[in-house]
Amino acid sequence: MDITHPIPWFPAWRIVFSTEINELDSVIQLFNKHRPNERWLILGEDVAASEVHLWTTWYSLRRREESNNMAARTPDVEFLRLISGTHQIKTGFKRAGLRLGDKTAWILNLPNEGILESFGKINLNRESYLKNDKLARSLIELLGCKVLPSRPIPKITGLMKIGIENVNENTSLSKIEEIFLTRMALCDL
Repeated sequence: MDITHPIPWFPAWRIVFSTEINELDSVIQLFNKHRPNERWLILGEDVAASEVHLWTTWYSLRRREESNNMAARTPDVEFLRLISGTHQIKTGFKRAGLRLGDKTAWILNLPNEGILESFGKINLNRESYLKNDKLARSLIELLGCKVLPSRPIPKITGLMKIGIENVNENTSLSKIEEIFLTRMALCDL
């Protein structure tokens, strides 16, 4: 892989369902019933490109939360909207949410601490993943899923899910990550 970053793991767990999803509402309802708050969400497979992509989207969310400038009412929905690179909440769900037929996904926790301390400097909690691992695994077990030992990587299939098409299959991983980041950054322009 041609991407290396001195950045901590985002609190994200890749999961695999026992069978492909054929009843989307029941999975979402079960997850929402047992999650402790709206800072936990399920993200569609391949929509997370990297740790940098997740932290950058989180940072954008935190800035919007602190300035009371979110398009959505809750942080989980705003994160889906931002990571999918759209103004529209419905489109955010469609692009970045769980879909019928999915076999894998990500469970994320959106840390509620840490934000810009001074221009260009942010404090990321390096313990966010570890502090939430036990709760995440409980949620995963309640869903009847298993954890897959992997981290997000940039994929062309993820770009297609968020509406970017015609990307050359020989595009480098760092360029794919750059496209994800650009899409997210431009969603409100």
